[in-house]
Amino acid sequence: MRTLLTNFRNFAFSGSLVDLAVGLAIGAAFAAVVESLVGDVILPLVAAIFGAPNFDVLVLTVNGAQIRYGSFLTALVSFLLLALTIMLLVQAIRRATGRETAGAQGSRECDHCRSFIPVDASVCMFCTRDVQPLAS
Repeated sequence: MRTLLTNFRNFAFSGSLVDLAVGLAIGAAFAAVVESLVGDVILPLVAAIFGAPNFDVLVLTVNGAQIRYGSFLTALVSFLLLALTIMLLVQAIRRATGRETAGAQGSRECDHCRSFIPVDASVCMFCTRDVQPLAS
């Protein structure tokens, strides 16, 4: 039982799990901000153009069954505006931080110690020997 508790403690307080928890918290806060931007700023602008903030009143009746395609259109427009807003915010953040272009992705084996290192590494982070980068 003691081993199980020790293993759980090590797992729960490992750096990667704490980083994941912080990332989730920041992601949730960012999502709330973006949803507010889309719902409180952008969708009212769409409403000003089309005359209604949503299309929920659009209904098609077939044999007494109501098909609420207006709700689907509202959700679709909201999703597209949300995705566009996130894309523009991420691009602005990348430009502001200087990380507009992403480096090469992936890993390969070090020729000396057989540890996995990034493909664009010039020095192995494990054995500290020089290696030839596969991507520049």
